[in-house]
Amino acid sequence: MENQTNDYEMVKHTLAFISENWREQPSLETLADQSGLSPTHLQRLFTRWAGLSPKAFLQAVTLDHARELLRDSASILDASYELGLSGPGRLHDLFITHEGMSPGVYKARGRGLNISYGFHDCPFGRALILITSEGLAGLAFADEGQEKTALADMCSRWPEATYAENPQATAAFAKRIFESERWKSNEPLRVVFIGSDFEIRVWETLLRIPFGKASTYSDIAAHIGKPSAARAVGTAVGKNPVSFVVPCHRVLGKSGGLCGYHWGLTRKRAILGWEAGLRAA
Repeated sequence: MENQTNDYEMVKHTLAFISENWREQPSLETLADQSGLSPTHLQRLFTRWAGLSPKAFLQAVTLDHARELLRDSASILDASYELGLSGPGRLHDLFITHEGMSPGVYKARGRGLNISYGFHDCPFGRALILITSEGLAGLAFADEGQEKTALADMCSRWPEATYAENPQATAAFAKRIFESERWKSNEPLRVVFIGSDFEIRVWETLLRIPFGKASTYSDIAAHIGKPSAARAVGTAVGKNPVSFVVPCHRVLGKSGGLCGYHWGLTRKRAILGWEAGLRAA
């Protein structure tokens, strides 16, 4: 995973350029010129990191592609529920079991909760993994040099919890999450949600968005029986503490626009393109 982190650090400026200029469909030569790399080097770099060439990656993050991801958005949540989270429709997905922490822990702002954390290399920079005795409780991202900011952000969610740095304990979770060959239905990843009842309902619904699909805030609101609560759903999606694993990156605007992402739109676009590479593999 370390090589992928280094690759991400090298390509993120190109990703930012793609995010701002995808409508013009910049050529490989243009992308290489702004990155300071030769076209051949950039081609190899993207293929190694994303499994896609820069051109294929660019196609994977266009508005038309995003709209294709949203096709049947309203029905996929119900369909995935019928299949089950580990059904055949979850190809290339993480296979997750989950439960919510007791409401008392959330209301007490994490008091009495022991959380271990560690930073690990991943395809999207540095990943901050937070775990309890019940399972994975948090996953955040940080650019190089921003680790303290990411940690402070996550600790502020449960300020009364006790935190201990223990990368040895979190390393197995990082491997399980970011190495797709470890995504096995008979070895589900255990996730624990620490949030309000409404937030947990939204986060559970995010788990039903299949790999290679997307949904909208309004469709999620309708699915949980709160059709007028799209704005509240958006707030809950933005507060998702378990990024990537709970795929808030697969929630788009009705038009296919990326809208917001707590860890930056460049990273959201990177994750969607990276997933496209896995689908193409």
